Amino acid sequence: MKNYPLFQHAYLVNDVREACTQWHRLYGAGPFVVTDHHKTDTFMYRGTDTEADVSYAFGYLDDMMIQFIQQHDDQPSIYRDMYKSGEEGFHHVGYLVNDWDKAKARLEGLGFECACELYADNVNAAYYDTRSVTGGFTEIHMDPPHIISTFANWKRAHETMEEGDGPFMDRPAIL
Repeated sequence: MKNYPLFQHAYLVNDVREACTQWHRLYGAGPFVVTDHHKTDTFMYRGTDTEADVSYAFGYLDDMMIQFIQQHDDQPSIYRDMYKSGEEGFHHVGYLVNDWDKAKARLEGLGFECACELYADNVNAAYYDTRSVTGGFTEIHMDPPHIISTFANWKRAHETMEEGDGPFMDRPAIL
């Protein structure tokens, strides 16, 4: 049986920068890249093109990417599906795929609904409602070379972090 290794754990938070700072202090996570008010090229949430205003932060803790999401509005979203404004918590796990159609068909064949699909930064991503199994969503994320390289650079920044380094990367995010 094929396995589907997770590369990411994601959390909805009230303040992405504060979450980065806290995880950096507590676990040594980071450094983090923050993308404020991220916009997609195409977006679909439960059959509508309603796109919430969100900011993201990405960083590593050992081999696991940690993502923080802050929703700035009350638009319907995969985040508001789980949490009301002001609430925080675990939201999703993610794994990388190289065959988009096959990955989607697999999850749909297992009976999971695609709640959100998007295309941004030359990459597809989709969120399946797997709360009945995981307590959260599952993200599938394509793995083109530019994404693998970006993630590798973020992981390398974590591996080379030194005592006294701050929780944020100096260079801007690609995503």
